[in-house]
Amino acid sequence: MARPFKTQRDPQATPRRAKTNFTKLATDANAPPEPTQRLHKLLALAGLGSRRDMEALIASGRVTVNGAPATQGQGVTQHDTVRLDSRPVKLPFIAELPQVLIYHKPEGEIVSQDDPEGRASVFDKLPKVKNGKWIAIGRLDMNTSGLLIFTTSGELANRFMHPRYEVEREYAVRIFGELTEGQMTQLKEGIELEDGPANFDSITAQGGEGANHWYQVILREGRNREVRRLFEAFQLPVSRLMRVRFGPVNLPPRVKRGSMLKLEQKEVVGLLEWADLPVPSAPLRQLTQREKLKATTVFTPKVRKQRISALDRPPRVGADGETRPYRAKPDAVAAKKPAPKRPANRRVRQTSDLAAPAMQKKGDRNRGRG
Repeated sequence: MARPFKTQRDPQATPRRAKTNFTKLATDANAPPEPTQRLHKLLALAGLGSRRDMEALIASGRVTVNGAPATQGQGVTQHDTVRLDSRPVKLPFIAELPQVLIYHKPEGEIVSQDDPEGRASVFDKLPKVKNGKWIAIGRLDMNTSGLLIFTTSGELANRFMHPRYEVEREYAVRIFGELTEGQMTQLKEGIELEDGPANFDSITAQGGEGANHWYQVILREGRNREVRRLFEAFQLPVSRLMRVRFGPVNLPPRVKRGSMLKLEQKEVVGLLEWADLPVPSAPLRQLTQREKLKATTVFTPKVRKQRISALDRPPRVGADGETRPYRAKPDAVAAKKPAPKRPANRRVRQTSDLAAPAMQKKGDRNRGRG
């Protein structure tokens, strides 16, 4: 039996299910406005820098809100579009748990992202983070080693570094010589330096061998080369300086020189509570077994390779002893040269060409015999 054709449905006919007429709800004029948060605070929480840095960034005009330049103290909501240098910025309206990294800095590295001399920087080894950047908590000069903390929270970094909080810094110092009891007392009472008086909260002798002696010092400031200058006031040069503690964070013995360790989530929560900062109300993210193992493992970072332009290369020395700078190749020359085209009228070599000389030699031998 033939199957009947399916009847086509008339689009003009009444639909199978009647449409429901939804009425748009009117906005309540008496409803409280949506709460706003300070823009510079959200930018700091996003890991772009401290609050003071974000205020300077807003004053420079590089930040816009809904297409208009941002102003100091401006509040924003989740519906506003914030851009930095024409790039959208994801603001953490709901506080997220920041990341904290411990690094055992060796000597010979600087704590700076911009260096015209091109020296090795600690930022060249840091792992990449999404929606933020690493902020160094305090600095260590090139000849100082020890504990260096990095975080993605500008507020947490400000809580460590701001002078009004007076966070303790503990150092292990080796000097060439030995302090007397009077000099140790004077270092605790205070010495007048070029930029004002300075002193140690405590200083303890740790022994030594020969002319070198170790001391453990604690102070609550982070002025440039302050520890070295205090010892140099007594003509005692510092031969080695190492930071072993910054606030509640100690340098773990298993983190050897040049190694890093990422703090676990519970340890980061403890730091936020110590700093009197709000702890995210959201539950901690459940880590996989691989993430748990990686979070507690000390690792040695790898230096990211940086491309050096022709203008930044050192000049080359010729055979005549004169220096000649490198010249940057134009794009047309630097590009890969195309393979030469094969001539269209080129004759292909065949097997008959190989047999011809042999036949010619055979004919010559027959002529000689006759």
